[in-house]
This record gives sequence, C-alpha cells and structure tokens, in this order.
Amino acid sequence: MLKASQPTGIHTHGLSTDVLSGLLSRHGRLPRWRDIARYVSPLALVALWQGSCSVGILSTHLVASPVQIITTAWSLMRDGTLEANLGISLIRAVSGLSIALLAGMVLALISGLSRIGEDIVDAPLQIMRTLPVLALVPLFILWFGIGETPKVLLVALGATFPVYLNFHKGIRTVDPKLLEMAQTLGLSRGQTVRDVVLPAALPDLLVGVRYAVGVAWLMLVVAEQINAESGIGHMMMDAEDFLRTDIILVGLMVYGLLGLLSDNLVRGLETWLLAWRPLSPRRGENA
Repeated sequence: MLKASQPTGIHTHGLSTDVLSGLLSRHGRLPRWRDIARYVSPLALVALWQGSCSVGILSTHLVASPVQIITTAWSLMRDGTLEANLGISLIRAVSGLSIALLAGMVLALISGLSRIGEDIVDAPLQIMRTLPVLALVPLFILWFGIGETPKVLLVALGATFPVYLNFHKGIRTVDPKLLEMAQTLGLSRGQTVRDVVLPAALPDLLVGVRYAVGVAWLMLVVAEQINAESGIGHMMMDAEDFLRTDIILVGLMVYGLLGLLSDNLVRGLETWLLAWRPLSPRRGENA
C-alpha cells in the first residue's frame, strides 16, 4: 500500500520549518538575517578604525580611536561637563525649533490659503532661503549682540523653511473633491480649513517637521561655535584649541544621537497623529 509523499521540509506539529521561521521572524522572536546584516558593516568599520589606531596606521593625535572616545565621554559625564553643555544646547534647539514651527505654519497658511498671501509671502521667503547662513552671522551679531538671541534665531531661521515649504505644498495639494464636499455640506471657510485642509495637509507638515529637526541641529552647530560660552559646540571649539580630537568626536556623536532620537520622536508622533491612514504592507513581507 503506497503512502502519501511527505514534503521535503521537516514538520513540527504540522508546521514546516520554513513556515515556523517566517512566523517567528514576523513576531520578532527570530530576527531575519537582513535585519541583522544592516549592523554588520558599521561594526566592521568601527573595528577597522580601532585596529588602524592600535597598529599606528591612523595617528591618535589626528583621529581618536573608538576606545578613546568612549573613555573621554565617560570622563565628561562623570565631571558633569557633558550634561551641562548638553542641557544648554537642548534649550537652544527646542527654543529655535518652536519659533520655526510657529512661523513656518503661520506663513504657510497665509500663502497657501490666499493668492494674495502667496504673492506677498512666498517671494521674500524664497529669497531668504537661498541666502548663505554664514553670511548672516555677522548681521545677527550686530543686530542682536552675542548672547542667546542670535543663536536661537539662527536655529529658527534655518528650520522655518522646511516647515513652510512642506506645509504650503500640503495645503495647495488638498483633493478638490474634499473641498467640493465641504462646500456642499455648507461648511464655512474656517470650518473647511479646520476640518478638511489641515487634516489633509498634516502628513506633509510632519515631513517638514522631520526635515526641520535635522536642520535645527545643523544650525545649532554653527550658532554654538560663534561667541558661545557653553553648549556642545563651545565644548568642541575649546577642544580644537588643545588638539583634543577625542572631545571633538564625542561632540559629533552627541549631535548625531540627538538627531536620531529627535527624528524617532517625530516619527512616533507621525504614527500617532496619522493613525487614521491605511497602513501599507511592509516591504519584503510577502517576499
């Protein structure tokens, strides 16, 4: 009597190993190789960096080794230097970004909801957007002195444009059918803006916020290296005078980590605010 042919894969309680691995990987219990492989090259580069410094290929006076950087970061945290400068930098970045969000959204509403507003607002902003930031630094010092005001305003200036451009684009690309529906329902202009235009433009606004967060940290680097007495940028400038590349690299790592954390924060906010959107299937999930 012939038996039915069995599948080539080993079965576990009726599930083949391929299916079981897929289920475990999807629920996070068994990570896929491609999820791990993305971290292999950065770790390899760090190992190569450390090895080059250890054997003398790279001079530690010019490029500090990863071990030196970790040791210096721990030392700066123990004596409170890193926390003090980090707190001041965070205050400057948050203050400038808050001004940028308010200014960018207001200007985008004025320009996006009215042709006259666009004629008044858009052209000056496009001109200012193309001006080199470093060329504005002497003017900011003359106008606002060397205190905290020019530093915060430099951050705000750079971060305003991404918010304005993306929010303006979101307002101008609202589906005309939604506007027709609002008109059919008898909504006033204010109600249409609140209940139709703003929700429809919210995804573009959040994209602009993500760009603005990155620009804010870049502008902070510039601002804190000009007549500053505190902050991560000031700490790096002092380290430059004493050829302390380890402290400079610690500052760069702090800026990078702050940028990553703030971007993840905005992405989490985006997930929460846009929970009403249908989710697209994950890339490679059905592959």
